[in-house]
Amino acid sequence: MLKTKLIRAGVFLAGFGFVAGATLFAFAWFTVSIPDPNAYVNSQSTIIQYSNGSEIGRIGTQNRQVLPLAKIPLRLRYAVMAAEDRNFYSNRAFSATGIARALLNNLKSGSLNGEGGSTITQQYAKTAFLTPSRTVQRKIKELVISLKLENALTKDQILENYLNTIYFGRGAYGVQTAAQQYFNRNANQLTISQSAIVASILRSPGLYDPFYGDKEQKARNKARLEARFTYVINGMLDKKWITEAEAKAAKMPMIAPRTTSGQLSGPKGYIIDAVQKELSKLGFTQDQLLVGGYVIKTTLDQRAQQSAVDAVNKFTPSPAPSNLHTALVAIRPGTGEVVAMYGGKDYVVRQLNDATQSIALAGSTFKPFAIIAGLEAGIPLTSMWNGDSPQTFDDLGKPYLVSNYGDEGWGQIDLLTATQHSVNTVFVPLGIKAGMDKVVDAARRAGIPESVAMIATPSVVLGVASPHVIDVANSYATFAAQGVYSKPYMVTQVIGPNKGVLYEGKPQTQEVFSKDVMADLTHSLKSVVNGGTGGAALALGRPAAGKTGTSQSNASAWFSAYTPQLAASVALFRDSASESLNGIGGLTSVTGGTFPAKIWTAFMKGALKGEPVMSFPAPANIGGLDPVVMTSGGRQSMKKK
Repeated sequence: MLKTKLIRAGVFLAGFGFVAGATLFAFAWFTVSIPDPNAYVNSQSTIIQYSNGSEIGRIGTQNRQVLPLAKIPLRLRYAVMAAEDRNFYSNRAFSATGIARALLNNLKSGSLNGEGGSTITQQYAKTAFLTPSRTVQRKIKELVISLKLENALTKDQILENYLNTIYFGRGAYGVQTAAQQYFNRNANQLTISQSAIVASILRSPGLYDPFYGDKEQKARNKARLEARFTYVINGMLDKKWITEAEAKAAKMPMIAPRTTSGQLSGPKGYIIDAVQKELSKLGFTQDQLLVGGYVIKTTLDQRAQQSAVDAVNKFTPSPAPSNLHTALVAIRPGTGEVVAMYGGKDYVVRQLNDATQSIALAGSTFKPFAIIAGLEAGIPLTSMWNGDSPQTFDDLGKPYLVSNYGDEGWGQIDLLTATQHSVNTVFVPLGIKAGMDKVVDAARRAGIPESVAMIATPSVVLGVASPHVIDVANSYATFAAQGVYSKPYMVTQVIGPNKGVLYEGKPQTQEVFSKDVMADLTHSLKSVVNGGTGGAALALGRPAAGKTGTSQSNASAWFSAYTPQLAASVALFRDSASESLNGIGGLTSVTGGTFPAKIWTAFMKGALKGEPVMSFPAPANIGGLDPVVMTSGGRQSMKKK
């Protein structure tokens, strides 16, 4: 009795499933139409936007040249069919066995993973007309479109459309641009071996392009491609599309390296590349970005970015050597949002971002870390020091000779004045007194990452480390945020083709310094602008605090400074630390107070135009207002009368 009931229930469920499936299929047949194939390719670019929604550029902008089938050589058509659908001209619109395998997989995992021998007609329907979602509903639409395509078009027309719309990686749609991308020639010039490579790669460009990814991925891709190449050549031979002699002669051809596109030309190319790198860390692959149809919203402010480009263009030294590099990064304090970035003149010419990848000797931009260490140890800005030059200090039992810029001697001066004029012979003993390990720790907390080598010796105060410009900019943003460190980021949202939010970036912050220490630090750095080496920034017309930086032998020149709303760092340097900036732009000596400070000021004027003028917190006067003489034996108060 129970067995009979189970059989009846099974029959009922099977019948219900058949009727439901037939109804769903019938509904799809009458409601799903064949879209315009051009709409797919034109809509799949990933758009990168400024914070206001204006477009910066695109990843995967349409790169396609349509060829009539007659101009696509037979060997290339055969190679593609050998790779994807060897019975294309004799089979139906879809593969029943392939669908069965996909549905079985769906029952096991709950999604369709694209397994199971799709026909070329199915692939064309899937890639040209449908979203990348892997659901039963989408599979039904794929079948309906496939059937309608076969009823409406000839096999030749379907193959022609497929070969002109399928994605081959490197931003290339269709066989013509694929041939140009991988072999620098037109499709009708491809050899049998080259045709087999193009056909092999289309299966999954990110897994078969031997120039994609890091060193390990490139090696894996190459191995996969070689195996796929053999499969395609053997398939062409099995179908008698090539002779045995041609199959034996077919060897892996040389493939052209990846090249950049016009979308990456000029300074904006560095932004697009930096955004792609951040997206990669977030788990978005290049292939997804090239064909996913995403909208990427960034932290970049359009006006500020234009101001950065304009400032660099206006104040770049002339004449200047070809290997002079200028970098600028601006960060919003308290959030870590990268507001502007200048990584170079033209990404297509030089694919090294001077703002995030190049390094330069930090020079005196590191002196604030010694001030912080001193303040945390109770050493006030009123402390008195010997500013004579030169002086010799102890460096792990070895003499360390220190001179001031121009070998200028200052006599007895307080730390505030020493900061104003960047007096080396004061800052080295300050670091020693506070503890060199404390100076390094302050730098790490502020934002200098572990990847930047720093050794706790007296020279670290004078900036012998070589950070990235973004590292220094973010450290000064920590100062501006009254001791709150924020991890720098550029991507605020990733919006999918269906308008759904796939990712949302948020500030990652941590309080690393006390407000009192930051108030006194800012007070000292304000003096650099108001009456010291950073005087060029007075032209900004609003409160600013910062530090000039000029490395040994003038190998680099920096100006890093901030207002309450924005922090920015500007650096000039050459390819090697052994090459001096002296003489560039007609100046005997290029320091941080010259071109870098002028670029910073011009940038900030544009970036902050219309923003309210804000003041910094009053100094906390850690350690009191009385002068304190710092001696080798400790400290001695000098109370005012």
